Amino acid sequence: MDSIRTYLLRLSRRQKRAIQVITDTALVWLALWLAFVVRLGIDDMINPVTAHVWLFVAAPLVAIPLFIRFGMYRAVMRYFGNDALIAIIKAVSLSALILAVVVYWYSNHDNVVPRSIIFNYWWLSLIMLGGLRLAMRQYFLGDWFAAAQHVPFTSRDDGLPRVAIYGAGAAGNQLVAALRMGRLMRPVAFIDDDDSIADRIISGLQVFKAENIQQMIDRTGAQELLLAIPSSSRARRREILGLLEGFPLHVRSVPGFMDLASGRVKVDDIQEVDIADLLGRDAVPAQAELLEHCIQGKCVLVTGAGGSIGSELCRQILSLKPTTLLLFEHGEFNLYSILGELEQRVKCESLMVRVLPILGSVRNPQKLLDVMKTWHVDTVYHAAAYKHVPMVEHNVAEGVQNNVMGTLYTAQAALQSGVANFVLISTDKAVRPTNVMGSTKRLAEMTLQALSQEIAPALFGDSAKVSRVNKTRFTMVRFGNVLGSSGSVIPLFHKQIKAGGPLTVTHPKITRYFMTIPEAAQLVIQAGSMGQGGDVFVLDMGEPVRIVELAEKMIHLSGLSVRSEKNVHGDITIEFSGLRPGEKLYEELLIGDNVAATQHPMIMRANEDMLTWDELKDRLTQLMDAVRQDDYVLVRQILSNTVSGYSPEGDIVDWVHQQRRTEV
Repeated sequence: MDSIRTYLLRLSRRQKRAIQVITDTALVWLALWLAFVVRLGIDDMINPVTAHVWLFVAAPLVAIPLFIRFGMYRAVMRYFGNDALIAIIKAVSLSALILAVVVYWYSNHDNVVPRSIIFNYWWLSLIMLGGLRLAMRQYFLGDWFAAAQHVPFTSRDDGLPRVAIYGAGAAGNQLVAALRMGRLMRPVAFIDDDDSIADRIISGLQVFKAENIQQMIDRTGAQELLLAIPSSSRARRREILGLLEGFPLHVRSVPGFMDLASGRVKVDDIQEVDIADLLGRDAVPAQAELLEHCIQGKCVLVTGAGGSIGSELCRQILSLKPTTLLLFEHGEFNLYSILGELEQRVKCESLMVRVLPILGSVRNPQKLLDVMKTWHVDTVYHAAAYKHVPMVEHNVAEGVQNNVMGTLYTAQAALQSGVANFVLISTDKAVRPTNVMGSTKRLAEMTLQALSQEIAPALFGDSAKVSRVNKTRFTMVRFGNVLGSSGSVIPLFHKQIKAGGPLTVTHPKITRYFMTIPEAAQLVIQAGSMGQGGDVFVLDMGEPVRIVELAEKMIHLSGLSVRSEKNVHGDITIEFSGLRPGEKLYEELLIGDNVAATQHPMIMRANEDMLTWDELKDRLTQLMDAVRQDDYVLVRQILSNTVSGYSPEGDIVDWVHQQRRTEV
């Protein structure tokens, strides 16, 4: 059977159509002959072929051209669906009507054709032509019993993973068809919240209620569950995932509705559960005027364009119709990757945007100034920074130069070249920091706060002390962790689960704020449009999440169990490795309680203490002198005296400092 199927599939389109036409002609004759048999009986019937040979000649001459006209030979048997069945009904019905007219014109007293013959011919043709095509579809799919799990004695073990589908709607049914066609998984049941279809059969699968999941597992042996609810809210998905945690099912999902509608993915592109669904918070709709204010019709520069936040900013900025988008990045591969993605979008969507890649470092002030002046930049989104807490803790000098001086140089270049809007992407770790990364990010905020208060400042490092008119509106946006970013715990957990564990968590009580990258980037753009100058905006991150609970949920939704003292036979253990250098148990978003609402419900304005520009320049001079001398004790002391709430924990772990202490 397999060899015949393979042979037929390899035939040319012309050969396949010829076989279909010949088969349909034979079926038309058979339907016409059976129409006489049904009307006259088999015993006393005169052979209709000899008695009405003209009718057997006319039937295919009428039917086959109509079948061609209605596209019956353009349908691919493996993808034969409702549209093709409707085409068959129309073609057969019209051919029967025309044949009735032929019979009316050419029949006579010596050669009478009973009128019921046409009706019999019509329904017999429908059954034969439509039935054969449905049968051939199942044959070419290679699965005669795919839609008959509910029929007794038809179940069989083909070695494919058994999956249940949550959601019996359009997406669920498309997914079932795709899985049957791909033959990588065997769908065995639907689960749906709609009581009106409970215990019904859809696409050959029984529909179970959500409260009967264990019963479904016992009956079908399902090992995985696929979420086919792309249009449901994130809050609803969180409820469903909470319900599924208690069952031994590996939970995965089909893509979201907007991804399906845009054509970026297909319904059978199965993926792991989006961790954002576990947070259960739906994004607040964006305000168009805030999104477009600093971007539409403008030249926009993004520093750190190849990073997690920087690249997402670029994606969203591209949709807001800037004239030019400058990608400023010091990592060649990261720049190459985001450039290729954006150029593909520009081509596919016919966007009138110039996307230009610029290799460079934010620690090169002259390069920054040249770029901003050459392209007459209107808006800068400064995302370039070192963000990995332990890494910066071990490399203090690099953290200071990149996060503090890189921000200072970018801001001064913006001021010198007359950039209208400057937005710094900051972090919740800048609030009462215990690490170098957080303290340098807070010092970067303070730099912009001090600059924003000056009408005509003399810039840092300018020995001539020339005052320059400040036309730039500086804004800072502070938020917590983003899901899936480089260095995020989520990809690490996925990797550890695939490897069989253990999952490593630093502390049983550690919590973090989380937000999706697209939501964070969208809010950054909107917040940057609201500032008056020197504003520190704080994004509403929702409730903090315990990392150990997140690890447990990811294990459960992978169809596995947590191994512990209470469950010694579990699959994966969770190990606590201890807090890393500079790491805090809890993160905060505000230094004080002085916070004000804005026109956007997810964005708040914080009022933080600041230094004057002249005082800050003195501190920066002291800081850079200490960095050049590799005096990290002094670096820590200057940061402590400058950054409110900075209280470093533990010894200095910078590699250079430790090596020198060892040598001494």
